[in-house]
Amino acid sequence: MSLTKADVVRAGVEILDTYGLGDLSMRRLAERLGVKAGALYWHVANKQSLLAAVSDEILSVEGGPTSVPAAESDLADGVDEWARCFRKTLLAHRDGAELVASTISVGLGEVDPTVMLRQFLAAHGFGADRAGGVSRAIVHLVLGHTMEEQTRTQLHDLGVMGETDLARQEADFDLALAIFIAGMESVF
Repeated sequence: MSLTKADVVRAGVEILDTYGLGDLSMRRLAERLGVKAGALYWHVANKQSLLAAVSDEILSVEGGPTSVPAAESDLADGVDEWARCFRKTLLAHRDGAELVASTISVGLGEVDPTVMLRQFLAAHGFGADRAGGVSRAIVHLVLGHTMEEQTRTQLHDLGVMGETDLARQEADFDLALAIFIAGMESVF
């Protein structure tokens, strides 16, 4: 059986989920796949390309941020739905927020998680510039909050800090999202 890019990316996601972003290396990936590291370069140009492909895989999940919000939703509900879906998608993978944030910042990913959100905003009367600005702002809110959540979880797992208050994290996200949506609606 020959190695495919899908095999490489799938193994990358498995390593991310098991060991975290810091341990997602070409060497570890090659070991997992039972090949020499050089064989990986037929499928990904370098580590950053691998990380972008793993990010794209995470974001492309069925029911993820690339497939919501529902077109018939009102403005507030649709933005709320998209943000919660994006957060859930990131939380499903160890270091998911950090990986996606780094991929977005260097512009290597092929999957833009905001496409459906921008289309939704445009259907609700937002011009392209405003829809893009709102999308970037909510991406920053969700990524920042989710990175903090994932960092706390990892520190707890390492024994560096006590229990994390999951209810508080959820309440903090709810409040931040409500403030964002109220502010978005007030300037529209």
